[in-house]
Amino acid sequence: MAPEEQVEKLKSDHAGLEQAIEEERSRPHPNDQIISDLKRQKLRIKDELQRLAKA
Repeated sequence: MAPEEQVEKLKSDHAGLEQAIEEERSRPHPNDQIISDLKRQKLRIKDELQRLAKA
């Protein structure tokens, strides 16, 4: 996969995780563990995007 394609996929995944976090938060009884896991995944993607930007 070309670096540009990889960056676009990561950005799309990042946005999807943000949406999933917001959906979980909007539930009547949000699951804090799910939110924490989603945030962790989102942070890994952000770190990968920063790594690719430096390359």
